[in-house]
Order: sequence, then C-alpha cells, then structure tokens
Amino acid sequence: MTGRPGGPYHIARVIARTNVGGPSLQVTALMRHLDPVMYPQTLYRGSVEVGEADYLELRAPDVIATDVPGLGRSVHMFDDAKSLWFLIRRFRRERPVIVHTHTAKAGVVGRLAAIVSRVPIRVHTFHGHVLHGYFSPRMTKMIVLIERALAHFTTHTVAVGQQVLDDLIAAKIAKPTSSSVVAPGVRRPEERDRAAARRTLAPHATDESVVVVFVGRLTAIKRGARFVDLARQLLGPCPHALFVVVGDGPERADLESAAAGLDNVVFAGWQADMAGVYASADLIVLTSDNEGMPVALIEGAMQGVPAVATDVGAVRQVVADNETGILVAAGDSEQLAEAVEKLVTNETLRTEMGSAAAERGARLFGEGRLVDDYTKLYDRLTNELRDRRRYPA
Repeated sequence: MTGRPGGPYHIARVIARTNVGGPSLQVTALMRHLDPVMYPQTLYRGSVEVGEADYLELRAPDVIATDVPGLGRSVHMFDDAKSLWFLIRRFRRERPVIVHTHTAKAGVVGRLAAIVSRVPIRVHTFHGHVLHGYFSPRMTKMIVLIERALAHFTTHTVAVGQQVLDDLIAAKIAKPTSSSVVAPGVRRPEERDRAAARRTLAPHATDESVVVVFVGRLTAIKRGARFVDLARQLLGPCPHALFVVVGDGPERADLESAAAGLDNVVFAGWQADMAGVYASADLIVLTSDNEGMPVALIEGAMQGVPAVATDVGAVRQVVADNETGILVAAGDSEQLAEAVEKLVTNETLRTEMGSAAAERGARLFGEGRLVDDYTKLYDRLTNELRDRRRYPA
C-alpha cells in the first residue's frame, strides 16, 4: 500500500527534560508544525535539573507539555519506576499509534512503557550518544547492553548525523535496515539590530570588539575550560577579542574562578533571545569532546556566523572545513588557538566564511526540512503498519 495513510495517528512524544539544547529545539519544532490532523501529539517531559533553564519557558511558552513524575536526567530506581508506571497508564488510556522518544533516559523509560502498552510503532531519536566521554567503561558497557536489548523492540532509530548513526550501528545499538539520519532543523531567525544586541549581551563591547561566543550547557563534556584558556592565550595576540560564555551549568563557578582577572571574558548565562546572541557574534567556538550535531553551530550558521569547532560527532556535517569555518582536533589547544586567531584577525575571511555558512545553513538545516523528513518517516511507518494489519504474515 502506498500514499499517505488515513490517520489520524496519535503520537506520544517523550523527552527526559526540556532543558536548553538541541533535543528541546527539535521537539518544539515538531510539536508546532507537524500536521495536527494527521498526527495529533502529546508531549511528555521530565523536570530540568537545578541550575538549568527550561527551554519551553524561555523560548517556547506556546508548547504544552505533560509533566512525568520522576522523569529526569539522573538515574534513580524509585523515580524511574514511577515515571515508567505513569507512562504505561497514559499510553494504555490514550492508545497512541506512535511513541517517539528523545534523549537517552526518555528512550529507555518511554520505549519500555510503549512495549508494555503494546504501542505498535516505537521510534527513538539519538541526538548524540554517550558511548564516549560521559561514563566509566563499566557504566558505558551497561548502557550499550540496555540499548542493544531495546533495539530489538524499536521500530525505527533516528540519528541526527551520519557519524552518530555509524557509531550506533557499530555498537549494535541501531540496525542498518531500520534506521536513518534526520539532521536538526531550525527556524530562520528574525533580523536583529547588531548594535542593540551587543549592548544587551556584552555592554562593554566596543565597535572594534570581535565577539567570540561559546554556547552550551557548562558541563565537563563541553570543555568550557578550553574556551577560558583560549581567551587567556589570545589576550596578547588578539586584544580586541571578547570571549562570551552563553549558558549555565554545574561547572560555571569553576569556570568563573578560572577566568578571574581576565577582562576579555564575559559570562552571560542563558539568553532567551538567541537570535540576538548570534547577531552580536563574529565567531562561534565549540570545544566539546563529544557531540551529536550541535544546534548552536546550526543557529549560528543561519545568521552568518563562522565557526571554529572540534571535529567530533557529526560536527563536520555542519561546519564545512575551511569553507564555513575551521575544524580542529579535540584537545589540541594549540590548533584551536591558531584557528581562532586566524579568524579573529582576518575580517575578510570571517565575512566570506559567514556568508558561506548562511547559505549552507539555510539549504541543509531549515525547520521545514526537519518537519518534512519526519512526516515522510511517519507516513512510511504507518503505511507499513496498515499493510501488516491488512495482510498479516
């Protein structure tokens, strides 16, 4: 059977927490723009952690979510059991056709609830993975075993980038025959007055300042300390560079202590107006040891901001090396400093790379493309479901 399915097909979408980041942005886009007649949706979410900003409150107050008791980032046996039972009861009552989970914790709890509740289509999106750099070898092995078991009951696995999917297939967490790549998509930003945006983000920036931004949650895997060290290294060679940290997290206090005495470092916290952040920026820097496909780089590219980024995960699908920015090896502080200095001191090169980034970003990472990709996936999966029900084996 071909063509669009009859519908409606209710989707229960589950995310561990709607903190500021790529998963929340993608979920928000799908909740806003997926066809509500064909695919009505319910969003289930856990709670953000202390010190985290809530993406829905900050940037998407129009998106309605149902809070799941006990669901969050951390592993707690009692809380996890409570969230599992909550979702089982909701799924049995509402009878969704599709359960689509986002983020690792929600992927485990949400898919288990879907299996117990006999939800026919189970989709999980890996917005990255925790195979490298997050946990001890023993914990990583345990996570891999759990994910391999869940893979047998997952109708379709989605990864945000090809390298992420390749890693999952190599770890036997995803199956080549029932997986695909759907890159993030972001809304084209509204125009912002650059001078006004700079006064908001970094009031002491001057007309001569070259604003270099770091955007992300301040955790160990993001390696914010490298950004602070970078500011220290370039204090002499790049006196007009201003390094702005946009974000918050458990490492903020340590990073602020490390930056004490550096007049070229600003901690701006979470910002509701990210379009204003990128309008202020001349360069965005990513220093992570592990990533999926960083939405911050995509958002920056959409506004014509070139990037210097560590070559991890699917970053190279966003940053075209020496075209829209420069890729460097993770942990190579000398290479990182050289790349940033090159762009900070060469306005012409920044402008050329920024223009190329804007063109590439609009072509590959638009919000409409994201919604279209998932609509086609849901159409195919529901068509296959109808075929199985009409012509059972």
